[in-house]
Formats: sequence, C-alpha cells, structure tokens
Amino acid sequence: MAKVSVIWVGLLLVFGLAAMGEAASEKYKDPKQPINIRIRDLMNRMTLAEKIGQMVQLERANATPEIMKDFSIATAEDWINMVNEFQKGSLSSRLGIPMIYGIDAVHGHNNVYNATIFPTMDPELVKRIGAATAIEVRATGISYAFAPCIAVCRDPRWGRCYESYSEDPNIVRAMTEIIPGLQGEIPANSRKGVPYVNGKDKVAACAKHFVGDGGTTNGINENNTVIDRHGLLSIHMPAYYSSIIKGVATVMVSYSSWNGKKMHANHELVTGFLKNTLQFRGFVISDWQGIDRITSPPHANYTYSVQAGVQAGIDMVMLPFNHTEFIDILTNLVESNVIPMSRIDDAVRRILRVKFSMGLFENPLADLSFVDQLGSQAHRDLAREAVRKSLVLLKNGDEADAPLLPLPKKANKILVAGTHAHDLGYQCGGWTITWQGLSGNNHTTGTTILSAISAAVDPSTEIVFTENPDAEFVKSNNFSYAVVVIGEPPMQRLQGYTITNVCSGVKCVVVVISGRPVVIQPYLSSIHALVAAWLPGTEGQGVTDVLFGDYGFTGKLPRTWFKTVDQLPMNSGDPHYDPLFPIGFGLTTQPIVAKNICQKPLLYVFLLLWLSRVSEKGFGLAYIWVLL
Repeated sequence: MAKVSVIWVGLLLVFGLAAMGEAASEKYKDPKQPINIRIRDLMNRMTLAEKIGQMVQLERANATPEIMKDFSIATAEDWINMVNEFQKGSLSSRLGIPMIYGIDAVHGHNNVYNATIFPTMDPELVKRIGAATAIEVRATGISYAFAPCIAVCRDPRWGRCYESYSEDPNIVRAMTEIIPGLQGEIPANSRKGVPYVNGKDKVAACAKHFVGDGGTTNGINENNTVIDRHGLLSIHMPAYYSSIIKGVATVMVSYSSWNGKKMHANHELVTGFLKNTLQFRGFVISDWQGIDRITSPPHANYTYSVQAGVQAGIDMVMLPFNHTEFIDILTNLVESNVIPMSRIDDAVRRILRVKFSMGLFENPLADLSFVDQLGSQAHRDLAREAVRKSLVLLKNGDEADAPLLPLPKKANKILVAGTHAHDLGYQCGGWTITWQGLSGNNHTTGTTILSAISAAVDPSTEIVFTENPDAEFVKSNNFSYAVVVIGEPPMQRLQGYTITNVCSGVKCVVVVISGRPVVIQPYLSSIHALVAAWLPGTEGQGVTDVLFGDYGFTGKLPRTWFKTVDQLPMNSGDPHYDPLFPIGFGLTTQPIVAKNICQKPLLYVFLLLWLSRVSEKGFGLAYIWVLL
C-alpha cells in the first residue's frame, strides 16, 4: 500500500436497474452450485456498469451506504458497525452482490488500537501468526488483509525494507507460510492457482508488491529495478510461485518499474507471466493511485493510464479520489472497443471467484463472535515468543572478557537509556495505526522495553531511566550495568552520543530497534553486547526474556549487516561481500535455568525422579521453575 494512513473500504458499483428475479432461478445465490456456475449465472445478469463497478475500490472516507446501494465496490476499515452499514448498502443493490472489505495487516492487525503487533517473524511461527492475525482482523468485521509483503529487499537504503522478510529469496519464500495461516490450509486436491479461503476465522490474503519492489536502484522507493529476466525470476519471483501454490486470493502490483517499464502497465508480467504462466486465478489489485502513477507526473494522461493499467491485467483499481472519472473513462473505452469486453469479464470473473470462495454471499455481514480475540492474551503470548526467537545477538563481550549476557536480575542499580527504551510507537515501527508509524505510548496498547525490564528484575534492583545521559552522570552513579535501546527514526548522531556516553562509563548492552541494518560499526568497539531486535511490536517482554536469560538467544540474521553505507547494495554471494555481520550470523546463549541444571547434575537427577513421581498424580510439572 502507499504512504497513506487511510484504510480502504471496497464497494461494488451496481446501478440499481430492475427488480430481482425469483430466488429459485438465481443459481449464483445457491451455495450448493459449483463456483464456476454461480459466477457464470451472476455475470449473465450483470450490466456493463455493474461489471465495471466490481473493478472499483473506494477509500473509506468516500464510501457511504448510499454509494454502496447505487454502486457496489470492494475494501477498507472502521469496525463492525461501519462495515455492516456499508455491506447493507451493497446488499440492497439490484443483484445484492456483497462488498469485500479489507485493511493493511502486515504485522498483525496494525491499524487497530489494542491489536497485537507482531515482530519480524520466525518461519516456524509465521503460520500461527497468520492465523492469529486473521482472527483479529475478523474480530473487527473485516475479511480481507493486504498481506503479506513478499518483497526481497536487496538494498537497506530502501525506506520500506522493514516490510521485507529478507534479502534471500529462499527465506522470503519460506515466509509465505503465513498465507495458509491467514486463509487456511489449501486442500491437497486443489487446482493450482485457484484462491482458497476457509472459514469465518480466515481472511483473503494479498501477496505484494508484484514484482521487484525490493530491488530498485539505490533503494529508491517506487523506482526502477534494473535486472535481467533470469535475475527477476530467480530473486524476486520465487515467493509468488509459493504464494500461488498455497492459494493466495489476490496479488497487488508494485509502483516500481522493471527495466523502465511501469509494473502497473506491464502486460507481459501481470497477464503473460502471473496469470498465464503461473496460472493465478485470483484477482490482481492496483496499489493506492497506482494507475495514476503510470505517467509522470501522476494523472497527466488519465485516459492512457486507465487503458494501460486495465489492459496490463489489473482487475481492481484503488481510487481514493476519482472513482466517477475512472468509471466514465473505462466505460467509454469499452463502448468504443478500445478495451475488449473479454478483459472486463476476466476481471469480474476473478473478483467474484474470490468472493464466492470467501463465503461472502452466504455470510455477508460481519461476525461478532471474535470480538474478544482482538489483542487477546494468547495472541500476545505468541507475539512474545516470536520476539524472543527473532532477536539476534551480534556481540556478547570481547574475546578477553566474560560474556555480558544474560544479565543478572538482581543488581544494586542499573541504567536504562535511549530514545526507544520507553516508546511503544518506535517499538512497533511503520504500519502501526498510520503508514509511517507514530512515536509515543498512547496510540495502542502493549509493553515497552523499559516496562518489561522493570517487571523482569528483582524488586530490590534500582532502575534509573534517562534517554540521553552525559558521560559524567554515568560514571558518577556506579551502575552495575546499562541497557541502551536505540534505533530508527531519530537522528543517528544523537544515538551515537548515547552509546558513547553510556558505554564508556559502564558495561552496556545496546538493543537496536530498526526494520533494517543500520550504521553501527563506529561504535562497536565500545559496545559490550549488541542485540538486533528489529521491530519487536507490542510485546517488549520478549526482549527481556532473552536479555535476562529466561530463554536463550537463537535468532539468525535474515539479511546482511553492512559496515559502511558506501558498500551498498551488498548481498550474500556478491563478489565484494565484506559485511560487518553476514546473513545467517547470530550468537547463542543458554537459558540460566538450563545452565544451572547442567552445573548441578545431582539436583538434575533428583528433579527427574521427583517429577516422574508427582506427574503420575497429575501435578508437579508446572513447579519445576519454582524449584529451580
């Protein structure tokens, strides 16, 4: 999606013309009929205006129940009552075609207050995270999520690199397991490319942004990806292969270009490769004002943009400001035979296939049964687990020194510093309430790292928090150790001062909150322990779980950590590969409990014997942590 904080509401434009026929003859309303028969029956009843209406997506701010009745469109956000009001408008249209309503949910249900915000994900957890996200999205009455982003970020200078899982296409491909989490596990006998959404607790997913958005020159957003066809197919395309095999319902097109050709106008890739070669049978959706940006400046020749985008194979178009202009132009292009009716029918057939697959015709109104799942403790526990498994330990003392981590919970006095230590907005990052995210602790609910430290340490440990202490303050306070939490977006130089001031006066662990590798080499020699925490989301306790040794560090880098910016772009396998930390790097630690057991074998044997006895009586297993 583009840089906007608005959420979309989809509306199917259906001009009300004639009364509906008898229900018994309306096969499209019969769930016992095969989907293809339902689609054919409904399309045979539709006018050109009604078909074009299916291809239009309004912004929520422009959507009203009256528009839904007169037209009938497709996507947005603002919770169950609002969704139902829009849906009722759509259902009162001539053919009663339900809308599909969607939202950006790229790391949890991130536009909604109190939702669980998940971190960069562990592949083993990503399906569970997808399932949890789907339930939270459904909890607000929404049935469509613009996720996952399967961009392969090849240059961390790209501002949206935080949306990408990795520079490695194999890692990104593995992360498409989120799709069966969001949509449900596709049956073994399913036809390749056919969208699959199973159940009221699932949502339609959207693989984005097709294709090459993470490979633009110098990481410039919406720019040009210069690469030969083999490189495009081997680096940027593999995750789309997997997404389609797993039944992804929709694919969103990228703003970027491939070798100078705008993706929103690229018939060869959108129709020729995605639809024909890969046999994708869901629908292709534009990005926000995507067809406007086919020209430079945007909207300079809108008739050309509409023609180029629709002819390229885009089925549904995001239109935040000018849906009537689009409808008028597209209608004229079809009536004058510039765009064939077969192209319109292809788009509508795909959109209806997704709607029928989702069960929207049988259950069009939002379901209230999952309301208590939004931000539930079970989902927060899952997010906390994902945090601790995704953190990467990059340094833990110098060779001559004992490791600093795990930190002791009982200490005389400790210092917590840095701009990101007590800021839930920074901790969650972009795509949290707004597109670029917000700073502060009042935009959603969760636990900051400072709060998590306070809960983790011994009650007798004094905690001193100051964002940017001077060196004299640090040296004069006799701290046992310090935890410095820094990251994007504040100025790098200010945070460098924080590291220097703190780490020159006391043993320190630096926790970096960022969606990508950042410049850290100039400060590395003064840092005693370094942790890449990425964007951990709402559950800061996942960070303290590993800092204090309740769990060990296990995470590995999903992308190369560079030394200096002038090395970029630099990816694994490049001839000039000389990273500060290579992809796949990550130190490990043992949990303190396991470490203590290993150091006390007699106690370990005693505990095993004790547990074997008490477990026969149905109790005792839960008390191992207390005994140790």
